[in-house]
Amino acid sequence: MLKKFIAALSIAAIVGTVAPSIGEAAPHHTKAISTAKSNLGVKYKWGGITPKGFDCSGLVKYSYGKAGKTLPRTAAEMYKKGTRVSKLAVGDLMFYAPNKASRPTHVSIYMGSGNMIHAASSKGVSIAKTSNTYWKPKYIGAKRI
Repeated sequence: MLKKFIAALSIAAIVGTVAPSIGEAAPHHTKAISTAKSNLGVKYKWGGITPKGFDCSGLVKYSYGKAGKTLPRTAAEMYKKGTRVSKLAVGDLMFYAPNKASRPTHVSIYMGSGNMIHAASSKGVSIAKTSNTYWKPKYIGAKRI
């Protein structure tokens, strides 16, 4: 009986810890990802902020704007916002820099399951693995908006 009680308490504690982060991801994070996904295939355009062409921060700003959140224009400015996180959740912004000591020059949205959506100069708006050999070594951190 005591074992069942302890097991039930453990499950309740786990659900209580996980549930807020699940609910937190729902409204604006989900809407931003949905908006970004609706632009899959849009060509990359330096300085682009519309579905006629996006750069990385333009896509993120546009997608979160459609979800009701105002973000700065550049990846470096976005990096100054939000709360730094070590464990990624759906909707977190992932930041990349050419070397770990420099300011971020690329931003993407974490989609879950090791996937991110971004606007890359090589492929336009596309989905990539966070373990991608090009991006992974450039990763400098994530922020939750």
